[in-house]
Amino acid sequence: MTHAPALLVIDMQNALAEIAHRAPETIAVIAGLRARARAAGVPVVTVQHHGPPGGELAPGSDGWRIVPELAPEDGESVIAKTSADSFLDTGLDAALAALGTTELLVTGFATEICVDTTARQALSRRYDLVLVADGHTTSVRDAEGPYAEPDRSVAHHNEIFRHLDFPGRSIRVMPAADVDFGAP
Repeated sequence: MTHAPALLVIDMQNALAEIAHRAPETIAVIAGLRARARAAGVPVVTVQHHGPPGGELAPGSDGWRIVPELAPEDGESVIAKTSADSFLDTGLDAALAALGTTELLVTGFATEICVDTTARQALSRRYDLVLVADGHTTSVRDAEGPYAEPDRSVAHHNEIFRHLDFPGRSIRVMPAADVDFGAP
């Protein structure tokens, strides 16, 4: 089987960037990786969460829009989703199949929700996986709350994915600077 990567950018929308930990740094990492993907002829697929009418992620609202630095270019796939799973009741799997994708490079928001769920679903759907270690983030949160602090959450998920075992699947966790769009 031919190695055919695609870059997936999950929920990098204005309203979510406003609450994201290290949003400018994460956006810059994804933008740089996206530029390299495009230069290498690797497709970029953007996932955009559609929230309920009147909400901050309601389709057409400013909060719903993809951050300007990551706005999809003409001809790129944009997948609408309504749950943490970018595959559930969406056209993502069909879009990836049409592109001939065998490996998914996952980036975006939020680490422990949409990024984690989508990455695991990609493995279950027989895609090889690259979790871009510095290309995903979570929400800013108080250290006293019930959730792990953002940096610990990102590090935790990176480490979990380094140790997942999906027979027949390649799973790699690496910083964007180490991503090579050629064969693994």
